[in-house]
Amino acid sequence: MNREFLINMVLLLGLAVVPLWAMAGDAPFTITLATKVAILALAGVGLNIALGIGGLISLGHAAFFGIGGYAMGILASHAQSYTALMEWPILIEGTKFMPVIWLVAVAASALAALVIGALSLRTSGVYFIMITLAFGQMFYFFAISWPAYGGEDGLSIYVRNGFPGLNTLVPIHFFGICYSLLVLALWFNACLAKSPFGLALNASRQCPERVETVGLSPFRLRLTAFVISGAITGLSGALFADLNRFVSPTMFSWQTSGEIMVFIILGGVGRLYGPVAGAALFITLEHFLGGLSEYWHIYLGVLLLLVVLFARGGIIGMLAGRQVAHD
Repeated sequence: MNREFLINMVLLLGLAVVPLWAMAGDAPFTITLATKVAILALAGVGLNIALGIGGLISLGHAAFFGIGGYAMGILASHAQSYTALMEWPILIEGTKFMPVIWLVAVAASALAALVIGALSLRTSGVYFIMITLAFGQMFYFFAISWPAYGGEDGLSIYVRNGFPGLNTLVPIHFFGICYSLLVLALWFNACLAKSPFGLALNASRQCPERVETVGLSPFRLRLTAFVISGAITGLSGALFADLNRFVSPTMFSWQTSGEIMVFIILGGVGRLYGPVAGAALFITLEHFLGGLSEYWHIYLGVLLLLVVLFARGGIIGMLAGRQVAHD
């Protein structure tokens, strides 16, 4: 059993133990923080498929994060209006809602990723980065100018999607759902990386010319990875909207895209559990340092600089003693 596997298991179990400890100590806010870590780590897992395996440096993944959030928010706002009209107060509490809205959010994000990817992947390098950034900013300004759903002020949601047998308004129940989806996404990512598709995608990242000589299309491989990546990120956006019961244009902002990428860089690009380590560290710093100074990002920037300069494999790579995830 290698060292990195043990680190991954400790990280995953630690994320599960913290909210259980908080529940025993009657600290619901800590459970909410752990839930936020799980959701943002899920967004990082989505981007890590495109970035870590496919080598696609996207600064527009906030577009999929926001589409997932707004899909959930818009459908939930109409649902709450309908249930209020029908005088079904128990539905307004959110205990009877099924996770169909999450599936709609995934489908909407995947469709957006298909369109954006089909256009963006015709370029490469800095041009690809700028085009994905431009798409994210387009959605950002569109959300600001959409008064029907709050515009710049965002949209409040008074319901939360339910799940059979669980009350999602109970913090530990909602954490369990988000944590389970994170574990499922990590398992899917691990299977994808070892599959023929994942190996071909990794090969197209390293040498697309050789992939073409064996009859495979690097463009199709990257587009498929981009769509999968967008769908997972969209799911995290829907869960994030559910957690806060609020969506706003900031979900589309380039800062959000940057934060998701920071999770991966901190944890380790190409590392399966890199986004989990990065998201946990980011939220921890935000919680503790944010209370000390509003300029806490300075400390984050210093840490990020140290990781980039001295720990190319991220935190997980440094702890495991392996600086590079793959060639």
